[in-house]
Amino acid sequence: MIHSEILYPVIFILVGLLLLFFGRRLFWLFVAAAGFIVGIKAAPYILPHQSELFTLLAAVVLGVVGALLAVFLQKLAVALAGFVAGGYLAAELCAPLLGGAGMESAAAWLCFVIGGILGAIVMLVFFNWALIILSSLYGAEWILRGLSIIRGLQMHRHHSPILLIIVAVIGIAVQASTYLRPSPVVT
Repeated sequence: MIHSEILYPVIFILVGLLLLFFGRRLFWLFVAAAGFIVGIKAAPYILPHQSELFTLLAAVVLGVVGALLAVFLQKLAVALAGFVAGGYLAAELCAPLLGGAGMESAAAWLCFVIGGILGAIVMLVFFNWALIILSSLYGAEWILRGLSIIRGLQMHRHHSPILLIIVAVIGIAVQASTYLRPSPVVT
């Protein structure tokens, strides 16, 4: 039987490597990893007094649900996230021009809708690049977290942000090279 102190960091490193080098192609893994981390972080607050095993199972379930949603509703989820983010940003930027009326005014809602539409378009158009960058950063963080656990260090206090950026840039370069590579012509 593999001891959990070795198993967990190895899983972090393996998932990190997959995200770092294949995050755009394995979009579902990126969403699953994000769901897992949300589950690990949120479960103790949402369901206090539960065992570590329960927290781990809740995190795995959130990861699986996230992966399934990513596979079946990818475009819709991306567009919705872009709409909400763009709408919120537009409403905040327009608030001073509207005298700080907030979302009570029709003009604020118009700003929200216009910003939302633009946000959805931007997310859909630049989705691949956003995914390459975010999955590389996320993968680098998972790799460094796994290595830190093996070395018995606290992740955020002992690894350098410069190292995180260097590892992420390597992942971005690898993923970008496969994304930009022209498809072979079939004759």
